[in-house]
Amino acid sequence: MPLSSHSYTRLVPYHIRFPSQAQRLDQDEEFCDVKIDDRWERFRFHDYDRIYRQPGLYESLFYRKLKCCSPSRVVGLLDEVMSDYPQDPADLCALDVGAGNGMVGQELWGIGARRVVGVDIIPEAKDAAMRDRPGVYSDYLVADLCDLPAEDAQRLEAQRFNCLTTVAALGFGDIPARAFATAYNLVSRHGWIAFNIKEDFLDDADDSGFSAMIRRMNRENIMQIQAYRRYCHRLSIDGERLHYVAMIAIKQRNIPEGFMPD
Repeated sequence: MPLSSHSYTRLVPYHIRFPSQAQRLDQDEEFCDVKIDDRWERFRFHDYDRIYRQPGLYESLFYRKLKCCSPSRVVGLLDEVMSDYPQDPADLCALDVGAGNGMVGQELWGIGARRVVGVDIIPEAKDAAMRDRPGVYSDYLVADLCDLPAEDAQRLEAQRFNCLTTVAALGFGDIPARAFATAYNLVSRHGWIAFNIKEDFLDDADDSGFSAMIRRMNRENIMQIQAYRRYCHRLSIDGERLHYVAMIAIKQRNIPEGFMPD
């Protein structure tokens, strides 16, 4: 993915090695060893706090080594759908949930979004975004959307968001369905919803809550899906293609109280 002027440009060359292919791991169990300061350290892929502390490691691991393309694919699909209305991306005030070190924010900035606000539960994510992509986010909150303090809720509501993005963060417990619902309700009616999710979390056997929630939201006209695109999110450590689905929707109304199971 091309890097903008907001990107971390002094890219650090990391030596990364993966476990043998004989050691079959699920996506949320994957790990690698990285050589840092002449010693090898082990990183689980979901140890985001540790990965973000190393400048450029997230990009080196996921985007260069494993060919992740989701930020550009999801935001690109949003831009494509908006052009059919047409609506100018310069009108977007976006809430980027699970913002991490700013890869999605960078893409939103690249299509001309007026304002982007990031939210992540990990303090190291905000530190990395401010370090690697200063100026992309007009604000960035470290908060738990399942237990959002009143002060933070008011701070977000005051932004009057008309767009929500969440990329590569749903379905593995990083952002539970209830947190997604909280973020969704911060977006104004007829706002844009852009997200992706691993295709496995959309089938009938899914127990994360997302399959049932998305189907019900569409069925009950809480949102109207405008685009649904399956694509290769990234490679696994074994070189297998991991398929996700990108969705673009238009919000019709808030998710009502009691919609989500306890």
